[in-house]
Amino acid sequence: MNEMVQLLKRIKNDFSISAVVAGLIAVAVGYAGPVLLIFQAAKVANLSNANLSSWIWAISIASGLTSIILSIRFKAPVITAWSTPGAVMLISGWSIYAYSDSIGAFIFAGALITILGFTGLFSSFMKRIPYAIITAMLAGILLNFGVDVFVSLKNLPILALPMIVCYLVSKRWFPRYCVVTSLILGILVAYSLNILNLEGLSVSLVHPMFTKPTFSLHALVGLGLPLCIVTMASQNATGIGVLRADGYNIPANPLITTTGIASIIFAPFGAHGINLSALIAAICTGKESHSNPDKRYIAGIACGIFYILFGIFGATIVSVFAIFPSELIVVITGLALFGSISSSLSSAMKDDEKKEAALITFLVTISGISIAGVGAPFWGLIIGIVTNFILVGDLTKLFSPKLVTQEKSTGE
Repeated sequence: MNEMVQLLKRIKNDFSISAVVAGLIAVAVGYAGPVLLIFQAAKVANLSNANLSSWIWAISIASGLTSIILSIRFKAPVITAWSTPGAVMLISGWSIYAYSDSIGAFIFAGALITILGFTGLFSSFMKRIPYAIITAMLAGILLNFGVDVFVSLKNLPILALPMIVCYLVSKRWFPRYCVVTSLILGILVAYSLNILNLEGLSVSLVHPMFTKPTFSLHALVGLGLPLCIVTMASQNATGIGVLRADGYNIPANPLITTTGIASIIFAPFGAHGINLSALIAAICTGKESHSNPDKRYIAGIACGIFYILFGIFGATIVSVFAIFPSELIVVITGLALFGSISSSLSSAMKDDEKKEAALITFLVTISGISIAGVGAPFWGLIIGIVTNFILVGDLTKLFSPKLVTQEKSTGE
């Protein structure tokens, strides 16, 4: 009881509006695009609306609980989410599997991820990736979101320009709230332009549906195993990279293990996989969340709470985001990531010995290539490591046993 009181007191002392807004923006970004993939996959599998709502409820509640638990435990903004590449994979081939067999495959994938985390195999690999390559990969992931801010100037300048100017002015005079003020102004401008689609809003609660899993070798090999691979390669690897890049030297094992266990527990309700997030995590780990890295964990807690609140309403969550014009979401996302993009690029090019390998990592990552269902960030990481080994020519330099130190934080 005393520990709970101390925890609540600590959270109260560390609370900040900027961190809460960062958590809200992160969740908004997480739902604005990836959740639509869930709808497409559900259509491929001919799921009922009840199953679809249960699926969204499951991935939302699982992401919310794990974000809160891990952020509190490690006092860092540990953000989890559902597997986006996993949803893409389901769209391409889910129709050939029975729904109960798919649930079994989801459990199988979660079990494999849990084993990889518990045994430390994944952590052992991540500890030895050169810091410059990690930050170059992160910069490549985030770059397009920064570019899209200015693309929005062409699409809807009357909304985008005031938000950008507000961000810059706020950045000079009260930088801690620059994203908050830009978001508020964007909403006010959108309202004044009558482009907030309030009529499309609808609200209803979800009734989670439990499906008894069945296990077939066909689904385990054809669905479960690939799901594990793309989740670990495209999501968890980059998620750890974001934390490392912003100076959070958290052990990977418990993070991966926790997401794996959550995947197993919520799979019978439709969750196809929970993992560490990269994109929305960067919104919470940067200095726009809070100037003090030790207080950014509040953004992780806030993110988890918003996940749960939004998830309770299941499939109707899409109507919430239909209220805002897409340009508002694009601009506020990019502005929230400016700090992470800048610091990641700077850190990636800081080490002359690894500069070229970092550049190649960056270029491969922004190329958007996908091989064997695995996205560009993973291949950027692999090609960067290979390039660094070829150029350095010393295995001990390529695979340094030292972890990335906190003073190399890209968030400061």
